[in-house]
Amino acid sequence: MQRATARQLVGLALLGTLALVAALTLSPETVARRVTALAADPWTFAAVLTLAYLCRPLVAWPISVLSVVVGFALGPAGVPLALGGAVLTCLPPYLLARRLGHEAGLLGTLGEHGRHYFTTAGDLRGVAAARLAPFPADPVSYTAGLAGVPLGRYALGTALGELPWVTAAVLVGASAETLTTEGIHGGPALVVGATGLAVLLLSGPAYQLLRKRGVVR
Repeated sequence: MQRATARQLVGLALLGTLALVAALTLSPETVARRVTALAADPWTFAAVLTLAYLCRPLVAWPISVLSVVVGFALGPAGVPLALGGAVLTCLPPYLLARRLGHEAGLLGTLGEHGRHYFTTAGDLRGVAAARLAPFPADPVSYTAGLAGVPLGRYALGTALGELPWVTAAVLVGASAETLTTEGIHGGPALVVGATGLAVLLLSGPAYQLLRKRGVVR
């Protein structure tokens, strides 16, 4: 095993252990209820909600947990705030990956695959499609960071791709009589629709790639 790969595996193991400990000691529903309880004080609510968005990658919760909190506290009008939070919460893993940016080892291989994907799909289109697809948020963030996707395109692509997921979660929270984090991952129609849109976005670049390789004419 390469020394670079060994070091990266140790680092990933430590990061995974930290996330596991945090996930076991923090209940998403408990945190959601405590954050929502602060809604009567807008400034405190905004500060604690921002902190929750920044810390979310450490516990690997879905972004929809906090989107539901925003919807429950603010109603449908909270969609812009929740969308901004979705972009914010995707920045720490992206920035960490940009800083680590290895050219060797396991992360170097992942970065190379990511660069190939974004070169083919385009940075903005590639990020938006990956966010629309029902993939976990953080692996997409790490891959984009390792692949060197520019920050502006990454943020805009994240906002576009997360928009349907965030809107659905906010509306779930807004319509709920009591706050719950169960059943917030979107129904089959949302999953199929968002995945179909992701496929549609990538169909053009995929066709061009296949044509370049002589698979289709």
